[in-house]
Formats: sequence, C-alpha cells, structure tokens
Amino acid sequence: MKLAIAQLNFTVGDLIGNVAKLNAACRQAQAEGASLLVTPELALTGYPPEDLLLRDDFCQAAEHALQSLAAALPRGFTLLVGHPARDGARLHNSASVLRDGKILATCHKQKLPNHSVFDEERYFVPGDSALVFEHEGIKFGVLICADIWEPEPAMRARDAGAQSLLVLNASPYHLDKQPTRHEAMRDRVYDTGLPVVYVNLVGGQDELVFDGASFVLDADAALVRQLAAFKEELGVVEFDGGQPRAGVVTPVPNLEAAAYEALCLGVRDYIVKNNFPGVVLGLSGGVDSALTLAIAVDALGAERVHAVMMPSRFTADISQADAAQMAEHLGVRYTVLPIENVFEAYAGTLAEEFADLPADLAEENLQARIRGNLLMALSNKFGSIVLTTGNKSELGVGYSTLYGDMAGGFAVLKDVPKTLVYRLAHYRNAVSPVIPERTITRAPSAELRDNQTDQDALPPYEILDAIMEAYVEYDRSPAEIIAMGCNAADVQRVVSLIDRSEFKRRQAPIGVRITHRGFGRDRRYPITSHFKS
Repeated sequence: MKLAIAQLNFTVGDLIGNVAKLNAACRQAQAEGASLLVTPELALTGYPPEDLLLRDDFCQAAEHALQSLAAALPRGFTLLVGHPARDGARLHNSASVLRDGKILATCHKQKLPNHSVFDEERYFVPGDSALVFEHEGIKFGVLICADIWEPEPAMRARDAGAQSLLVLNASPYHLDKQPTRHEAMRDRVYDTGLPVVYVNLVGGQDELVFDGASFVLDADAALVRQLAAFKEELGVVEFDGGQPRAGVVTPVPNLEAAAYEALCLGVRDYIVKNNFPGVVLGLSGGVDSALTLAIAVDALGAERVHAVMMPSRFTADISQADAAQMAEHLGVRYTVLPIENVFEAYAGTLAEEFADLPADLAEENLQARIRGNLLMALSNKFGSIVLTTGNKSELGVGYSTLYGDMAGGFAVLKDVPKTLVYRLAHYRNAVSPVIPERTITRAPSAELRDNQTDQDALPPYEILDAIMEAYVEYDRSPAEIIAMGCNAADVQRVVSLIDRSEFKRRQAPIGVRITHRGFGRDRRYPITSHFKS
C-alpha cells in the first residue's frame, strides 16, 4: 500500500483556494500510485484561523467546503484532512477521513495547546477518544499535532487497534526545532511500538513560519523518510503490513541556512498573500539593512524591491558607497534622497522651542523620523509595503525610534538577535557574495551624530544577546542570569532597558518569528508595571 503525505502552503480563510490545492494533491498522489493522502492540521482553513473561528459564517463556509471537497475527490481515493468541526454549540479542531463523496469518520484534537504562540482553548473544545480507520488492510490511528506530544492519545489509538499513527501538524518553526520533534516522536514510538507518519504544514502566516520537513519513523524509531524543509512537497511512502519502507531522507538545513530560509519564506508569503506589489526599505550601508535587502531579493526577486539611501551630514562616505554597490549588484531599483534640507527645515521650525538647549536625542530622532516619512510616502504613492530593518537586540532594549526606523509594515529581522544577523550575513555571502565585506566588519552605527557607534550606548552584542535570551526567551531572573556568569551591572542595565521599552515594542510592526520566544504573540508583558525582579 502506498500512502502520500502532502506538506502544502495554505492560506488562512481561502477556502476555495485551499480546496483546489487539496484536490490537486489528491490527483497527484493517485497518479503516483498512492491510495491515501494525509494533509496538515486545519488544512481546509489554513492555520491558525484565530478569531475567524468565532464567526458563524466562517464555520458554515468551512463545513460547505468540506462537503465540496469530499464530492470532488477521485473515486476510490481516500483523503485525511484537517478542518474545524461543530458538534452542536461546540467547535473542535478535527480531522476527517473522506472517500467516494462521503465523510467516513471524524476525530477531534484531544490536547489543545494554550502556551507560546498557541491559544486553542480560546476556540476549541477537546476530544476524548481515538479514531482508528482501516485502509487496504492496515489500521491507522489519527492524532492531531499536540496529541502526539503526550503519551495518552497515542496509547488510546494503539489500544483501539492502530498499527501505525498518522499525525496532522501545524508546528511552527523556531531555531533547531526539528531535533525536538524527532525526539518527541521517538518517545511515542517507544511508548506504543507503532510507526509514526508526521505531516507538517509549510508556509508563512503573519508572524509564524511553518517549515514542513514532514517525516516518518518506523517501529524501531528509525527515520525512514523526510521531506524538504520550507518547500511544498508531496511524498509517497510505501507500507508493508503496517510498516513503512525506507525511502529518501532529505536532510534539514543547518541553523543559519534554516533561519535564512525561514525569513525568506515569511517575507514572501506575507507580501504575496496580502497582495502587495513589492517592498521598499531604507538601505543605510549597515549590516541590518544589507541583510534585509538580501532576504527581500531572495524572497521576491529584484524587480519587486526598491532600496532607498537617505544620507545626512553624519552618513559616512563608505556607507553610501557600500549601499550603492550592493544595490547595483542585486539589480534593485535604487534611489538616493538626501535628508539634510528637510532636517534643516525641521530644525528651523523648532528653533524657538529648542533655543539655548544642546543638541541631543531629539535631533537624532528627527533624522530617523524624516527617513520614516519618506519611506511611507513612497509606500503610499506606489503601494509597496515598507520593510523595517531593525533587529531583535535593538528592539529589545529600545535602541530604535518610534515613527522613525520602526515605521513600516513588516519587520524582517524583528526576531533576529544582532549576533545572528552577522552569522546570517556570512552565510548569505558564502552562498554568493552580495553584502560588501566592509558592511559586515565595520563597527555598527546609527550614524545620527558624529563618531557614533552602537557600543557607545549598549554593551557588546555578544553580552547583550546572551542576557536578552536568558531574560526574554527563558524567563530567567536577573539573579539567575548573574549566577550564569554575566556581569551584574550589564544584567541590570539590559533588563531595565528591556522592561522600559515594552511600550515601543507594542507599537512595532509584526515580523517573522524564528526563535524560541519572540517579541509579539508569544511574549505578552504589561506596559504599566512596577514589578522589579
């Protein structure tokens, strides 16, 4: 018996498009000799539908889409598909077996995650029973995503007669996620003695990126099949008496390659699925904007990217030269818009108010806000969305300007610490050199005053990022971080800056999540708080 697994890129709410994609996958699977296709979690609606699930018209439309999907299947072919399902007034995260125009069986997700980026308890009621269905002499148990991370649902399926487990997933990517999945699935194999077919979603959805990399473990917990990461793919797995035979195991990319691909996929799907004609970004000659430009071009193609250099009196000649060189090398539209005259006009308007006061952060931020206004003007005129270029380290400690360099529609590096920015820049240049070497090696600077560098105001990024990771991603207290070997003064300074900058982050654009815990949907801290740890 041949079973097909389809890691596909669905669009939330596009019921017609998703049904068409599922139908096409069924026909491809049948053409390749498979008689059963397994798809990701909530494939019919896309994942996560969020508060669309609170709308009666959306749930009704999903029910109609499921019926139309069943009716359109090739005769004699079986599809296992994820979808929302009503049971009276209750809504479930479900999966159904479809064949010959009928819904043969349905199961409901038993373990609803309500942590990190997940809030399924807001929408769904959990199921409490196993689904086992027979197909060509093999009994398959069906589980949905979080069900497989705990022993009980898998044991229920085994006790109900399952010979193999089929798991529908919408598991978001973060750095080094795949080994964690392998380990958890091996635990279930050891618990049950059953093979596991793990089918994962692929694609970008707002902040989240789903990386695919679907895989199969045999009854000895050996990895016998694995699809590519970050790509749509349909793979056929041959079963012999309930046991999967070995096939192609596509290796997952290393950390830098995977992070880069995740960022590209997140940018591409956000722009394409939201029908933006292209992107515009400020290219400063620094490493953050250079990496953002490289990602944008790799994601969208040079013809959809517009880079803008906006020099001031403080912009170094080498910054302008490096920006121009990179833009020419990548073949993007490149514009130079000097801001000096605009800055002088602002300064003249404010001269009476600022009389007898020294130049300080106000004048620095004026420059950033002028640049933000120019980029937004280009966005309004041509319809392209502004990509911001700030990284996670800057956003963490507030080293960014509201309505200035934070102004835009999508923050590509929002969850990329500065130390990882450098690693990704080196990785991209190893693929083909596009970022000027001097851009990577020179000291980072906002260039808003003479002889300015980031380290004038911040600890070295290696120190800052280590403290930020411990505090933000793992909720370590300052005392615990100091006990890890970090300097007490640095810890108190960084933690204080992170806490004080929450009001800025709440106003930042969304961006691709690639770390264990990003600023955004999975870290929700009060802006007004007097707690000091």
